Amino acid sequence: MVMAQALFKSLKQEHPQATIDVLAPAWTRAILQRMPEVTEAIVMPVGHGELGLGKRLKLGRELKRQAYDQAIVLPNSFKSALVPRFAGIPLRTGWRGEARGWLLNDCRTLDKEAYPLMVERFVALAYPAQSRLPHPLPQPALSINENHEALLSKLDLDSDRPIIVFCPGAEFGPAKKWPENYFAEVADVLIKEGRQVWLLGSDNDRQSCEAILDQLAEPEQAHCRNLAGLTSIGEAVDLLSLAALVLSNDSGLMHVAAALGKKLVVIYGSTSPDFTPPLTDKVAILRLDLPCSPCFQRECPLGHLDCLRKLQASTVTDTIGKLLEQNEA
Repeated sequence: MVMAQALFKSLKQEHPQATIDVLAPAWTRAILQRMPEVTEAIVMPVGHGELGLGKRLKLGRELKRQAYDQAIVLPNSFKSALVPRFAGIPLRTGWRGEARGWLLNDCRTLDKEAYPLMVERFVALAYPAQSRLPHPLPQPALSINENHEALLSKLDLDSDRPIIVFCPGAEFGPAKKWPENYFAEVADVLIKEGRQVWLLGSDNDRQSCEAILDQLAEPEQAHCRNLAGLTSIGEAVDLLSLAALVLSNDSGLMHVAAALGKKLVVIYGSTSPDFTPPLTDKVAILRLDLPCSPCFQRECPLGHLDCLRKLQASTVTDTIGKLLEQNEA
């Protein structure tokens, strides 16, 4: 969803008066509400992987009353093209996939070499087929709630020390997760240097974050907080906006941090920044480029996880130090 903002920005550049409504899962609403280009977030009533033909037909009929001029369908699935067709939207644009050509009347064949990045494939749909894309592409930029006091009070946080945010989770699987003891080593150094560390993630990441916290000595634990599962997505955005730097695996929060213009250190294991990199210039990407990576598997097929284990904590700490020095300069 963060990468899709580059498309929304492109549409606004081409059509400044356009109204952009986005049909998406309910959990993305908090992100969409922080995109100035988006007029309304419409909740998709059908779950991921569910056909829900009746629900899609009903929604299409409801949207027909809005008289949209165009629908741009970002997912490549057959199901995702149904609602625009049911809504009778006259121009229905998307990439060819899953035999849905008859649902889209602006159905394009993707040239992966011309558009190697996912964000390029999104932005290309704002323009006529085979158009040359603008350079540079517009970067996502999320708005924030400037009044942080209530949120800090709610979570018993303060900003007395410079804030470093760790995002140690990855919904995709363990082959994207740098070891917890390495995160703890980095946190120990940063805290002893006078900073504090906030651990962010979903409820699924809470155990991993707790493991990081547990490996710190008691004096350092006082300056490290496990916030995984305690915040809404919107609150996580606002907390990230307070960070001096963010350390993350390849994850959704990584893209959010990039869209907030944060200094960012990203660790890649089984995946690659060659398709979905963080869309920011303020990033240091760390990966080992082993012969076995990227494998794009959820779990290491070789069982050793060398692409992550061999990336030492000292390397990450040094990289963070260099970025923070640039920030202070």
